Amino acid sequence: MNRYRAMIGVGGIGAGTFFAVSGNATIGREESRGGHFLHRRDYCKLHIISHYVKALAGPEFAVVPVGKVGDDDVGRRLLDEMGDVGLDLRYVETSPGNSTLFSFCFVYPDGSGGNLTTDDSACSKVDPEFVARAQGEFERFRGAGIALAAPEVPLPAREALIRMGTRYGFFRAASFTSEEIPWAVESGILQEVDLLAINRDEAGAVLGGESAGDLGKVVSDALAKLREMNSKLMVTVTAGAGGSWSWDGSELRHVPACKVEPVSTAGAGDAHLAGVLVGLAEGMPLAEAHRLGASVAGMSVTSPHTIDKRIDRESLGN
Repeated sequence: MNRYRAMIGVGGIGAGTFFAVSGNATIGREESRGGHFLHRRDYCKLHIISHYVKALAGPEFAVVPVGKVGDDDVGRRLLDEMGDVGLDLRYVETSPGNSTLFSFCFVYPDGSGGNLTTDDSACSKVDPEFVARAQGEFERFRGAGIALAAPEVPLPAREALIRMGTRYGFFRAASFTSEEIPWAVESGILQEVDLLAINRDEAGAVLGGESAGDLGKVVSDALAKLREMNSKLMVTVTAGAGGSWSWDGSELRHVPACKVEPVSTAGAGDAHLAGVLVGLAEGMPLAEAHRLGASVAGMSVTSPHTIDKRIDRESLGN
């Protein structure tokens, strides 16, 4: 019997494209540079996590994303894809006059790169009042749900979802970008979070930007600081080829990265968090859920797309 029966989440719903740049030199302000588009589909955080949770947890587990897409072809395509996997889309609204969140990702030949993301998309219109529309779902799954607050929507909306999760006895999971970590630390919101999912750079942000040096020390020092804010906080830290860590309140564990030939690591952290949440929903201790998350992330990097639609319970078992 599952420990939790539903996940209600807020975060980015959008798409993107990948462009391979010619040459490793950093693009200059007024430079023109050639390249070509890559055959990769990019998705945003709430969509990625929700997809994997639904694909792995099965039809009896409700996944309720809360967010907005634009009234455009991209938004309509995303809604179709989200519906195909069985997500409950009653709280995903088409926002007239706004475009769907979109990211242009550029990749240098050495594998490094960056991205440009729209900051005036439909996702930027998600606010606490919009999140409050899902209150009935929190009541419906009182004490038996997961509240997920993911990036790419404004912080007030994510704070509202976490606090609603507190009110209705939900397990509260959250992640923050490196730029948002100072707010999370100073606002006190981490006192209302049960699981914080971050990567190496975000762990460094907890320490004031100190992400260089021994990876294990960065993780352990960040955990020490986080425990000062919330002694019951569980934490996962992903570090690509360096593997991942989990802290369950008493023990720090490391799981090596899966030995696979990676095609693209984009979205792997979100895949990892989805696997962890499914494990916790099914009653696993964090150490076991952590291993499941590492397996989902390991399989996800063998796909060029940030959602690998091959992943389900059967394929993961193989």
